[in-house]
Amino acid sequence: MAWIILFIAGLFECVWAVGLKYAEGFTRPLPSILTVSAMLVSFWLLSIAMKTVPVGTAYAVWTGIGAVGVAIAGMVLFDEPREIARLFCIFLIIAGVAGLRVLAGK
Repeated sequence: MAWIILFIAGLFECVWAVGLKYAEGFTRPLPSILTVSAMLVSFWLLSIAMKTVPVGTAYAVWTGIGAVGVAIAGMVLFDEPREIARLFCIFLIIAGVAGLRVLAGK
């Protein structure tokens, strides 16, 4: 269950990171409120997952999910580059997160 919670925390990290773009330096009220709310949920879920998942693994997985999710969101929402080298780097992050999950043994 902790891994599912950690995954959801990573998704909320994606939401708040993308939300920062829409909040425009916290000058737009609704995107700012949604961004801060997503931050709080993300941190709260991460803290719950860390009761079971080792801290280093949990943090690395959480940031990895966020990095991959936001990189993909940037390509889809903001027309950021989709070069093969960039996609390969995203794949490496996914491989690292999967490796941490497998090696965590929980």
